[in-house]
Amino acid sequence: MKLRKVSIAAAAAVALSLTASACGDDGGDGGTGGGNKVTVGIKYDQPGIGLKTPDGKYTGFDVDVATYVARQLGYQPGDIEWKEAKSADRETLLQRGDVDFIAASYSMTPERQQKVDFAGPYFLAHQDILVRADDNSVTKPADLNNKKLCSVTGSTSAQNVKTELAPKAQLQEYGGYSECLTGLENKVIDALTTDDAILAGYAAQPEFKGKFKLGGYKLSNENYGIGVKKGSELQNRINTALEKMVADGSWDKAVKANFGEANYKNEPAPKIGNVVS
Repeated sequence: MKLRKVSIAAAAAVALSLTASACGDDGGDGGTGGGNKVTVGIKYDQPGIGLKTPDGKYTGFDVDVATYVARQLGYQPGDIEWKEAKSADRETLLQRGDVDFIAASYSMTPERQQKVDFAGPYFLAHQDILVRADDNSVTKPADLNNKKLCSVTGSTSAQNVKTELAPKAQLQEYGGYSECLTGLENKVIDALTTDDAILAGYAAQPEFKGKFKLGGYKLSNENYGIGVKKGSELQNRINTALEKMVADGSWDKAVKANFGEANYKNEPAPKIGNVVS
């Protein structure tokens, strides 16, 4: 969180003290507004989920959810400082206090819950596979054996396939899904695996329409949560905000705005605390 500069040292000290108690990493109240900033981690390369566009704007379902939550915490959209949260960096960003919370297709796994706390879940996705539209060689997950399978470093998706469904798959881990997609398009990669919502977002982009297809497999349940630092009071306050977002219709509106063009059939909004295994 950042503070506006003031000219009097005593006033600065008081402001800093108040801010630390209001929204510091020790789990204070948070979200008092008044010109303060909130730093939110999102994905920058997931169309439909979290995307930083060439003109510097931020779009996607997670962006809409985070913006709604921030407003409930007392921040206006202009008070939000967006920070890229790559899959492999999310726990570190929270533990170091580089962000106040993370909304970045962040699956609530037992391993992650040992390191950070989660609000939610606010979305239920399923792992799936994306292949080229003209590739008919993959009709079931086991067909990925001996094929080049791509996912992102730090994600759970590729390991799920390799350990449970296609142990002989040649796993390629890249820094971002956009790199996997380029490899798939250029036939360097045979398949990309991650959550169906992410894949649908990519496939629906104008430059990719007709080039890829989803396998339609529900390989896992991915409960998206909002990550906060361990012990932070923001967890409860964000849960309250998420419940309100569903109740007032804003959640459904955000789903339609971000996935409507992809004809993506989403699951209903999950209940807070109901993690589907």
